[in-house]
Amino acid sequence: MAIIRPYKQNTPQIDESCFIAETAVVTGDVVIGQDSNVWYGVVMRGDVNNIVIGQRTNIQDLTMVHVSSFGHNTEIGDDVTIGHSAVIHACKIGDGAFVGMQACVMDGAVIEDGAMVAAGALVPPGKVVPKGALWAGRPAKFMRDLTEDDYKHMAWSAAHYVKLSKAYV
Repeated sequence: MAIIRPYKQNTPQIDESCFIAETAVVTGDVVIGQDSNVWYGVVMRGDVNNIVIGQRTNIQDLTMVHVSSFGHNTEIGDDVTIGHSAVIHACKIGDGAFVGMQACVMDGAVIEDGAMVAAGALVPPGKVVPKGALWAGRPAKFMRDLTEDDYKHMAWSAAHYVKLSKAYV
């Protein structure tokens, strides 16, 4: 059974339709929307600020989601895919965005709706990855505009993980 625990007066609010893997840890001021899924080894710690996750979003194995004491919470929109072993720290990720495996998105960064961060990328504090763009590298920078195939894959990924999660319930 997943570790779902309060921190001070804040208890995670998780929609009953969500899949939270047995080895995930969700603590504090965290809200997780309908049909979202949190996979094995994910740590989501809403202790010094809040975490809000939309609907149909998948946060894949070994990802860490945290916040900042200095004004930045973490907001993750609807239909987002966050790949394995990502670090999501005190940032905003818009609807339909995609964050690749082992990417790191830092304090105050914004990944706009429908933007993509490549695997292994490091999005520095305060950077904005605009809609329709692929950013990659360490530090991340613009690589190219997204293609129709990219958008199709991003939409497929979010829907696929909702279906996959239902097989685990």
